[in-house]
Amino acid sequence: MSTPARRLALALIAGLCAASLAHAQAPWPAKPVRMIVPLAAGSAVDNAARIVAQKMSQNLGQSIVIDNKPGAAGLMGAGEVAKAAPDGYTIGGFNDSIMTMLPNMNAKMPWDILKDFEPVSLVATVEWGLVVPTDAHEKSAADLIAAAKKAPGQINYSSGGNGSPQHIAMALFASLAGVQMKHVPYKGATQAAMGVAGKEVDTAFQGIATVTSLIKAGKVRLIGVTTPRRMPQYPDVPTVSESGMPGFEFNSWFAIMAPAGTPKDIVHRLSAEVAKALADPEVRDKLNAQGLTPRGTTPEDLGTAMKAQLAKYGALIRQNGITAD
Repeated sequence: MSTPARRLALALIAGLCAASLAHAQAPWPAKPVRMIVPLAAGSAVDNAARIVAQKMSQNLGQSIVIDNKPGAAGLMGAGEVAKAAPDGYTIGGFNDSIMTMLPNMNAKMPWDILKDFEPVSLVATVEWGLVVPTDAHEKSAADLIAAAKKAPGQINYSSGGNGSPQHIAMALFASLAGVQMKHVPYKGATQAAMGVAGKEVDTAFQGIATVTSLIKAGKVRLIGVTTPRRMPQYPDVPTVSESGMPGFEFNSWFAIMAPAGTPKDIVHRLSAEVAKALADPEVRDKLNAQGLTPRGTTPEDLGTAMKAQLAKYGALIRQNGITAD
């Protein structure tokens, strides 16, 4: 090869290498990000994900698209996140059922929450409440307990499926109250809430965010909240603890997870963007109005909390004999 030809060839190779390197080092995000939410649209986590993702999209200059993948209490959607390319363009918006309850109920999990995912941030906690149809006689948790004692096994409650947070919350409530209640599993939290509104079931524990619109529309009545103190949004609604079940508290999580192997710089950038979005007063007000408490943590703090929650729910689930589908 002549010297001029050799020079031309080397120049072409150098140009291709430079172009390849520039492409490889394109700053994240260079395209829209998909957040898989393994829960139905309208659920507490879905509502929170949409509020936070909208602000993150504005700040990043790239869309974060919510992709609902309900089914099998979240196993399938979470599995899709686990198998996704670890490049920061597919992440998961999970609740703590997926992260810390299901792994304690299924010996043949299709993925390992500690090995197949990277923690990003605990975005918010979902505050919970006890709801009944609008015309139900029960006005408090104490009334519900009394009704269940009068008719063992006759009071039924809905959930988003066997092993779902709604199932676990009510199973724990019934166990502590010493009553028997009939479980009616639905295919998601939203459908379970509509079961109460449609008088198909007598009651349910639900994330406040899931039932806010139903409460405002007068389709269900909130008779108790599971927070330590009454919620400012519902000052006239007693806590479950003060109305029949001392010390009873329950909430759930909205956390962001990424596939294992996602670069640490992208994981920490995502976490920082969550914190930035949560610092916006409008975002905080929207979350509070939905019955959510903004959090925002480092990946390391979420990992620590997740391990502690795995141990806590493991003990509770074994004690109450709760199983998943």
